[in-house]
Amino acid sequence: METPTRSLHIREWPPDERPRERLLAFGAKSLSDAQLLAIFLGSGLRGRDAVTTARDLLHEHGPLRALLERPADALAKLPGLGPARACRLAAALELGHRFLGAELERGALLSDPHAAGRYFAQRLRGRPHEVFAVLFLDTRHRALAFEELFHGTIDGAHVHPREVARRALALNAAAAICGHNHPSGNPEPSGSDRVITARLKEALALVDVRLLDHIVIGDGTPVSLAARGWV
Repeated sequence: METPTRSLHIREWPPDERPRERLLAFGAKSLSDAQLLAIFLGSGLRGRDAVTTARDLLHEHGPLRALLERPADALAKLPGLGPARACRLAAALELGHRFLGAELERGALLSDPHAAGRYFAQRLRGRPHEVFAVLFLDTRHRALAFEELFHGTIDGAHVHPREVARRALALNAAAAICGHNHPSGNPEPSGSDRVITARLKEALALVDVRLLDHIVIGDGTPVSLAARGWV
């Protein structure tokens, strides 16, 4: 639960209600969005503490995902941020992206669709337009490359299976996982998504590359077409 607005300075709050002390005592997951944002702010606008300022930012320009998806120059113009804080937030977000992808990019095995779903989500979620990407894998299902191959409306006229197969051959890939995002936020695969999956599977099979999954990214949990038996 977020700390209620009060007239006391944060230093005067009970220790277990101060964002930094609470994080150290209970971990970052125990903090609300406003409390986490307040730690980056450090201080609030004149007459208001950092948590209140953070809560106001989220109320006026949030939720958190919408706020953090703004470019750094747009963040810098918001009240309570400015260039230095906007840069810290943008850098923290990029660190999070790189951390989530680091294990996979080091060659970690993709043992289940949830791992691949998390990876595609951190690379594609929040894009304003549809992006179709492919993760190429070696014979041990370790990552060789992640490539964004097609942009715009993803349908049969825009995704070219021959190009995917060409890249797989160039990388000497043994398997591939494809994925794309739905900017609407609804991750439910469309009929054209299933058609594209079938065409890709057929094209890759001709060059002895196995299509392991097609993942659709929206809000919430990514949808695996393989888990539904459609790959």
